[in-house]
Amino acid sequence: MAREKDYVIDYMTLRESWRLFRIISEFVEGFEALVEVEPAVSIFGSARVAEGSPIYRKAYQLAKALVKNGYNVITGGGPGVMEAANKGALEAGGKSVGLNIDLPTEEPPNPYVNVKLSFRYFFVRKVMFSKHSVAHVIFPGGFGTLDELFEVLTLVQTKKVRPFPIVLVEREYWEGLLRWLEDPVLSWGHVSPSDLKLLKVLDEPEEVVEYIRAHTRRRRALRGA
Repeated sequence: MAREKDYVIDYMTLRESWRLFRIISEFVEGFEALVEVEPAVSIFGSARVAEGSPIYRKAYQLAKALVKNGYNVITGGGPGVMEAANKGALEAGGKSVGLNIDLPTEEPPNPYVNVKLSFRYFFVRKVMFSKHSVAHVIFPGGFGTLDELFEVLTLVQTKKVRPFPIVLVEREYWEGLLRWLEDPVLSWGHVSPSDLKLLKVLDEPEEVVEYIRAHTRRRRALRGA
């Protein structure tokens, strides 16, 4: 019995060791591929947004405008908002990146990416979004979109990444969340007033592009100072 137990333990240890190699390989592949797309803006939003809807058109227009202003576009590579943003970036002649995640229920990648990566691990994929982006733009979405929003907010708040713009698009959609963050979250003392200033709410693609460009200019000025 003891030998059988030891064999099981050794087998499990071996499996975990090989998992580490898979994780490292995903990091290496992502770092090597995405360094070529900087500067880039990561765009998030619902996979359930229909083509032709106002949100879809707005994500498409934003991505197109970002490419025309010297930025590439990174999305999760799926349908909805992600498809719209990849389509706009591709048609504008930019690098249109799709970071897909392997899930049983995941939709097929959209056809508008010219830099495609697939990830097994959510946490590796999240690193790629933040490491290679100069801004995050969050369109209306569900749990996955909210997860990305609060992930990056926490990273910037705790100074684990350099500060960069976090833009919420479509004020009407985000108003309820913003009110909740002010009361009870802020009023109960769970965040600071400066934490809420990490979020910028804008409605039009032109406003988003100019806000990101202004931040880029400030960073370049600081590096040159």
